[in-house]
Amino acid sequence: MIIYPAIDLFEGNAVRLKRGDYSQMTVYSDDPVSVALGFKEDGASALHIVDLEGARDGKPANQKIVTQIASESGLFIQTGGGIRASDTINDYLNAGVKRVILGTIAVSLPGFLKEIAGSFGDAIAVSVDIKDGLVAVKGWTEVSDRDAFDFCITVEQLGVKTLICTDISKDGMLSGTNMELYKTLRSKLSMNLIASGGVTSLDEIKTLFNLGIDGVILGKALYSGGIDLREVLRLKGVR
Repeated sequence: MIIYPAIDLFEGNAVRLKRGDYSQMTVYSDDPVSVALGFKEDGASALHIVDLEGARDGKPANQKIVTQIASESGLFIQTGGGIRASDTINDYLNAGVKRVILGTIAVSLPGFLKEIAGSFGDAIAVSVDIKDGLVAVKGWTEVSDRDAFDFCITVEQLGVKTLICTDISKDGMLSGTNMELYKTLRSKLSMNLIASGGVTSLDEIKTLFNLGIDGVILGKALYSGGIDLREVLRLKGVR
């Protein structure tokens, strides 16, 4: 299992939201590159970076910072937020990003998703953000009419190798993650599955590992000190 410390970017800052609400934003640092290097110093091998402005507005706004982090950290970087074109994917990958995450475009244009998955293979992931059983889009500001489980199955059938799944109701709340969600997804999907949202303890990480989840994204629990990254990375089977 791979641990992905999360860095959410907004106006050049490292921030966290509560339940995807842009009005409930906490700024943790005005130097995201230093945050990334701090995670590397603690032993991280990978980072999950989201351009929140990009996700909301439909075009990357913090691309320079993402590529700077990729260059200076040398870590495995997966990033998303407003990526809607193959040229943008190429730009990120050529700058050292290892995996590009598609969200809204995956819902609205499944034909494009199939084409991109065929062209870029393992370098493509889809982020499925769930609210009340439906897929949320546009930086969690809108909810589509797509059933979340049906959509996840479709994503796998279209050839995508990695799925990142977030229960929005849990994100940033430090209330525990939705274990039943990941148990159900693991039973339905054979693709690489990454859990995100509300993970607050070592026991939860162990449970996700035992469920066969391939990766865990850690956000507010790291920033608040609820989870020590060094301690997490000492768990057997975790890196």
